[in-house]
Amino acid sequence: MSLYEIPITKLSGIGEKRAALFKKLGINTVGDMITYYPRDYENWADVTPISGLEPGERAVVRAKVATPVSNVRISGGRTMAKLSVCDDSGYLNLVFFNNKYISTMLRFGEEYCFMGRVAYDKYGYQMVSPEFSKADTSQAITPIYNLTAGLSNRVLVKAAREALAMLPEVVRDPIPYDILRGYDLCPLSYALINIHFPSDLAAMEKARRRLVFEELLTLNLGMRIMKNKSRENTAIHMPVDYSAEFIGTLPYEMTGAQRRAVADCVSDMSDKPSPMNRLIQGDVGSGKTAVCAAVCYNTVKNGYQAAFMAPTEILAQQHFETFSKMFEGMEIHLELLTGSMTASEKKKARARIESGESDIVIGTHALLSDSTVFKSLGCAITDEQHRFGVAQRARLASKGEHPHVLVLSATPIPRTLGLIIYGDLDITVIDEMPPGRTEVDTYFIGTDKRDRALAFIKKQVDEGRQCYIVCPLVEEGDGELESANDYAAELMLGPFRDYPVGILHGKMKAKDKEAVMAQFAKNEISILVSTTVVEVGVDVRNATVMMIENAERFGLSTLHQLRGRVGRGSYKSYCILVSDNGGESTSQRLGVMCRTNNGFEIADTDLKLRGPGDFFGSRQHGLPELAIADFSDTETLAQSQEAAEYLLRLSPDLSDDAVRALRAKIRKLFSETENTMN
Repeated sequence: MSLYEIPITKLSGIGEKRAALFKKLGINTVGDMITYYPRDYENWADVTPISGLEPGERAVVRAKVATPVSNVRISGGRTMAKLSVCDDSGYLNLVFFNNKYISTMLRFGEEYCFMGRVAYDKYGYQMVSPEFSKADTSQAITPIYNLTAGLSNRVLVKAAREALAMLPEVVRDPIPYDILRGYDLCPLSYALINIHFPSDLAAMEKARRRLVFEELLTLNLGMRIMKNKSRENTAIHMPVDYSAEFIGTLPYEMTGAQRRAVADCVSDMSDKPSPMNRLIQGDVGSGKTAVCAAVCYNTVKNGYQAAFMAPTEILAQQHFETFSKMFEGMEIHLELLTGSMTASEKKKARARIESGESDIVIGTHALLSDSTVFKSLGCAITDEQHRFGVAQRARLASKGEHPHVLVLSATPIPRTLGLIIYGDLDITVIDEMPPGRTEVDTYFIGTDKRDRALAFIKKQVDEGRQCYIVCPLVEEGDGELESANDYAAELMLGPFRDYPVGILHGKMKAKDKEAVMAQFAKNEISILVSTTVVEVGVDVRNATVMMIENAERFGLSTLHQLRGRVGRGSYKSYCILVSDNGGESTSQRLGVMCRTNNGFEIADTDLKLRGPGDFFGSRQHGLPELAIADFSDTETLAQSQEAAEYLLRLSPDLSDDAVRALRAKIRKLFSETENTMN
């Protein structure tokens, strides 16, 4: 019988009442307990002599009880027990509150190990209520688990020990031997025992690496199988490559990265049985729009329509104007379809789309309406991938007979992480910037220099430029952080009282946001005080300053996106990061922003420093929850992806006996998210 079929109540001391508490932690079976990994460890072997203690530090001391326990009553009916312990280097005072058993637990003259936080006063070093155990019985490294009210760590430790004792003598390893050997991974049985009760720190690290690898391998295999299953055949093939014809009409040279992106798309659409399902990922200003125009041109010249969906009306209008210039003089009919158009305008536009008169349709969510019918949709493009869910992408694709799908993202994500986040998409990275792109100078200042920064902004506005000021909040209620509303009022009444100031935040209605952004785009507003809703915004080429308050509150990737709102025209541009958080972590992170404009370098740093949270946000929805792996471990993530590709070459459906156990693990990992495998 599988240990996942044996209820947790089979372990001693766990009845129905305690089992309910284990259930809150997701532990229902003995197998669940074995895979409920510690969040941390206490190393009792790392002993510090009393003379080497540092106040404020947590430490382990091995010492003898040097005085009898003295019990005294203190205010509130409480009791306090005091004693001293010593080693060869000195004495340490211990204090326990409301523990009447201390005098029987700590015997005079016997040696114990004590762990706690060190304090220092006129009486010497002190620990308050330290943990302790007999020196000859203490576990060198003790696991620390995430708990719930009513369950102590001691109970979890005991349960883990009993559960591990139920492991069979031979534990079947789901990872084939050649993978274990190739990546120097320990066997599963060793990993399970040493992740809970490691013999030393090296054994714990060895166990952890093995279990992280296994979980990431399982996730990678599952995502690849999902991708393969989601691909249906398409009848839409575009045998002739017209992309060079279009690229030749451009008034500038495409970068090599842009040309590779176009070639990837053309290849997908010309000679593969399944439709293109590709993500083009490129930094702000890398030229994704020109790539999309080339793909649309190729689609139209092969006899099909193309649809381009943007997240806001202003962006849709902006793309329409950009495409109109690119296709000027060509026999290609562009159509704009947005929600704010009159009923009559929308009706006429939809009639042209349905008849096939419109070749390229650019719009917003209005494209998804049931009343929008395409005659022959060959390629569906969505801009700013993170603003659209998978369902919306699928709905746009449903407007045709399995059309080719292209999605765009201006959020640089390390490739290893991108393979997980966009598991159902092939990925092309545009990693070159077109020549002539003006780099934005970035500065990190404290609030004591804010007045100078505001004076600089005023000077820019006096020269005819425009500026953004970003706050992380909308309204009061987060300590000293300024709200966008209050800050805008302060600026309008103070330094910018003679300048047009606008405000933009996430709690505004969509039409109000669009109206403010339209005013800013027309230079009717000189200074826009905003939350991060400007992260994806219109292309205001006249904007030259991005000032970000409380910059430490944002991830590097978000800061980079915000910075990308300026420097889009010919004017010298600046980004000013304001923070009074002088910690080493903040200085290191914001220093990266000052040092480089490379979004992929910034994304890699963000992943290492902050972990994957910044990249996922709501995108993480639908991915299985991981027990031990961390996407910031990019080396193991890359190795697991290599191994996944190797195993799928050997057995594309994982039906071989050598990998059948991995197939079962994939089912279990994805059981609560998607029906990944039959």
